[in-house]
Amino acid sequence: MESAPPRIVGPEDGRFADFGSFGVRFMVWGEETGGGFSLVEHPIPPKTLVAPMHRHANEDEYSYVVEGRMGARLGEEVAYADAGTLVFKPRGQWHTFWNAGDGPCRILEIISPAGFEHLFREMADDPETMEGEAGAALDARYSLEVDPESIPRLCEEHGLSFPVEE
Repeated sequence: MESAPPRIVGPEDGRFADFGSFGVRFMVWGEETGGGFSLVEHPIPPKTLVAPMHRHANEDEYSYVVEGRMGARLGEEVAYADAGTLVFKPRGQWHTFWNAGDGPCRILEIISPAGFEHLFREMADDPETMEGEAGAALDARYSLEVDPESIPRLCEEHGLSFPVEE
């Protein structure tokens, strides 16, 4: 697999999808990097949980905070990261993250190796893939374990909402 030629991704470039609890702007696809990594931007509404606790079997994630304040549960540890901070979420570790502030939060998410960005693409193409048996099949296809029972506890502990459930 070869890498794509050089290109510039401007602030309005890339496909965008809004999932309520977070958005995804696709910036660099794995097919462009020889599968080494992909890059997405996640805008997160104020005081919003992005996802239940989950863990990836195949990917590491690196979250670089561009704007705002991100909170993260990394295993049993809670961490906060302000603009300019990088948070490493290794494969196999239970984690989640949220906008810990009252204003906008945007992170750049490096996914390595690439491939997991296609889960977001599938969710954007057909929102019903996030529900019930289709959601479980999607998670299995991407080797993702999810703990939906963690949502109420995380929202209560950190004063968050989870619009997907509302």
